[in-house]
Amino acid sequence: MTRFVDRPEFTELVLGFKHTAFRLEVRDRYNEPSEAEVLHRFLGNGQLDDSCMSDWVEELGPRLAGGQRMDRVRVVSEPHGDCTRFGLALATYNTAAGEDIGYLPRHQAAGLDLPERDFRLIDSTTLLILTFDDDDVLLGADLIDDPAVVVKHRYYRDVARRHSRSSTPPADASTSSSPSPS
Repeated sequence: MTRFVDRPEFTELVLGFKHTAFRLEVRDRYNEPSEAEVLHRFLGNGQLDDSCMSDWVEELGPRLAGGQRMDRVRVVSEPHGDCTRFGLALATYNTAAGEDIGYLPRHQAAGLDLPERDFRLIDSTTLLILTFDDDDVLLGADLIDDPAVVVKHRYYRDVARRHSRSSTPPADASTSSSPSPS
């Protein structure tokens, strides 16, 4: 059965993880209204205001230091767009809190049969397929409880983890002439 969960319930499910929380990010653009001003300043001057991440770090830092695991794999286009560059800058705070972030260049991901939609896998049992509006704002997620679909997404998680480079973003093709390793 599939059930749509709105943002408040989605957030509760993600932050309610007991052991592990994984996210696969496959979009080139995310429009988070609460980050709009910080993004605008970042794109203007390259400086990052860490205030938008302080709640995240305070919430997750102690939990991750205590043994819980949160990780994500970002499938990124090259050259990097504005949202990817912003995400790379924010990753400093995610990793400081203990989150592991892997990067997978889109051209390498193309042959891996990964899904085309972002998802969260909570404690390897709860699957959330993220839903965005036409302006790339997260609306919520489809909560999937079909065991076969959950198992398939565990496979996607494992493939994405296996082929990504942890906490090391790939060189931006617009600023580097060296090819990414295969």
